[in-house]
Amino acid sequence: MREQKIGSWLDDLASGAPAPGGGAVAAMHAAMAAALVSMVCELTVGRPKYAEHEPTMREALARATEHRHTAVELADADAEAFTGVTDAYRLPKATDDEKAARSAAIQESLVRAADVPLRTAALAAEILELARRIRPGANVNVLSDVAVAAVSARAAMQAAAVNVAVNRASMTDVATRARLETELARIGEEVAAAEKFIEELA
Repeated sequence: MREQKIGSWLDDLASGAPAPGGGAVAAMHAAMAAALVSMVCELTVGRPKYAEHEPTMREALARATEHRHTAVELADADAEAFTGVTDAYRLPKATDDEKAARSAAIQESLVRAADVPLRTAALAAEILELARRIRPGANVNVLSDVAVAAVSARAAMQAAAVNVAVNRASMTDVATRARLETELARIGEEVAAAEKFIEELA
C-alpha cells in the first residue's frame, strides 16, 4: 500500500477481489486523519502569532507522522489477515481430522483478523486525541481541517468496530468473544467522545 498510487489502490478496492476491503478502508481513514493533523501543524509552526503553541505543534506533528505510517501498515495487515481467513475456509474437510484442523485454523485466523481492526481503532483514538490537543493553538485558517481529521478518526473507529464485530460473530471461544465485546464497548465510548468533539468544532 505504501508504494501504491491511490488510484491503483482504489481500483483494487473496487474489484471483485476480497482484499483490500472494509478493514483496510478503516485504516486508511486513520491515515488520512493523521495526515490532516500533520497539515494543521505544518501550517501553524513558524508563525509568530502561534509561537506559544509551537512545542505542542511540533510534538503532535512527530506523533501524527508516526501514526500515519502505522495506519498504512495496518491497511496492508488487514488485507493479509482477511486472506488468512479465506484460506482457512478453503482447507479440506473430507475427514474428521481435516474438519477439526480446518475449524481450528478458521478460529485462529478470525482472532488475527479481529486484532488488526482493534489496533486500527486504538490508533484512531490516539489520532483523535492529537486533534483535540492541537485545537486550541491551531492556525484559525485550518480549524475546519481539525474537524475533518476528527471526522476521519471517528470513521476509522466505526469501520474498525464493524470488522471486529463481523469476525467475533463467527468465533466459538466464549472468553475471546467476551473480550471482544468489551473492546467493542470501549470503541463505542471513543466514538461518542469523537462525536462530542466534532460537535464542539461545528
